[in-house]
Amino acid sequence: MQNLNSLDVKGKRVLVRVDYNVPVKDGVVQDDTRVTASLPTVRALLDGGAAVVLMSHFGRPKAGPEDKYSLRPVAPVLERVLGRPVQFIASLPGSDETLNTVQRLQPGEVALLENVRFETGEEKNDETLSGQLARLGDAFVLDAFGSAHRAHASVSGVAAKLPHAAGTLLQTEVDALSRLTDAPEHPYVVIIGGAKVSDKIKVIERLLPKVDRMLIGGGMMFTFIKARGGQIGSSLVEDEQVDYARGLLEQYGDKLMLPTDAVAADKFAADAQTRVVPADQIPDGWMGLDIGPATQQAYSQALEGARMVFWNGPMGVFEFEAFAAGTNAVAAAVGSLKNQAYTVVGGGDSVSAINKSGKADQIDHISTGGGASLELLEGKLLPGVEAMK
Repeated sequence: MQNLNSLDVKGKRVLVRVDYNVPVKDGVVQDDTRVTASLPTVRALLDGGAAVVLMSHFGRPKAGPEDKYSLRPVAPVLERVLGRPVQFIASLPGSDETLNTVQRLQPGEVALLENVRFETGEEKNDETLSGQLARLGDAFVLDAFGSAHRAHASVSGVAAKLPHAAGTLLQTEVDALSRLTDAPEHPYVVIIGGAKVSDKIKVIERLLPKVDRMLIGGGMMFTFIKARGGQIGSSLVEDEQVDYARGLLEQYGDKLMLPTDAVAADKFAADAQTRVVPADQIPDGWMGLDIGPATQQAYSQALEGARMVFWNGPMGVFEFEAFAAGTNAVAAAVGSLKNQAYTVVGGGDSVSAINKSGKADQIDHISTGGGASLELLEGKLLPGVEAMK
């Protein structure tokens, strides 16, 4: 990919596609991880003498502008972490009003556009909208790895119309995740959690031949346990994936590691009654919502001595304190490998889990892309990445 060094930005306006799709509650940003992740690129462009115009999507507005999906709450957060004023432009990104405002920007100034998904042509990769966005800059930088798997107007559409380059975040993400598939170091341990096997099929298939051990947790563990003939009570299960899971166990049984115990609950709630039971003997009417203490210890031991680790997906319903111990134990075990193994935490709930555990600073790379991370690991070509080549 072309990087920032390939662009001459002095005295120019640079349009930067970032990923500011952050959690917001009551108009307040709850987690600024994605905002701070964009700072190296923004600062590099400002240091190079550019005016920076930032654009991002936020949420899934259905038909034009909706107040709850405005990016306005992000502007003060960006001001705080960047340490300089940020002008929020409330008009539609493709409008003449926005163009007129952007054209007045001076080198060293920063503007944040309103949600690009307020434009109905964004997700259709509309040619007209791509052209309107391209008017806002003299060059384009893609730094939104979390959107790089989307062929949208603000991702690949505008890239075809301006001199372009990958931002620091995008380059770092691609390099880090490619290392997991192209240059694995052994022992190589992968931890896969989350709710559904179907969400991770391609990643599991691509990584299993390369790894020494794959640890399974989260709701998806019960599809594997049922495939072994276990009793799973009311636990989450994908019946249509049971045969698939059974096939994986038959082919890679020496690599796949399943929980031996689970924290079961009588209902899906923070205040549920709980008990620790064998993972394949969940009582009727009860559901497994976390890996149990014996599994936590076994998984921690399985990580000892690893030289490369990839973790995607929590071990349980970590949003409820009663079912967070498994995820926290894995976070602590992965964090303890600092300076010993190359560790990557990939996407979505995994990022929230590692941040909540307090171990984020011990991880080599935390991916900001959920679906994009998985698709890259699956071996798919990402439209945004291809557009930067």
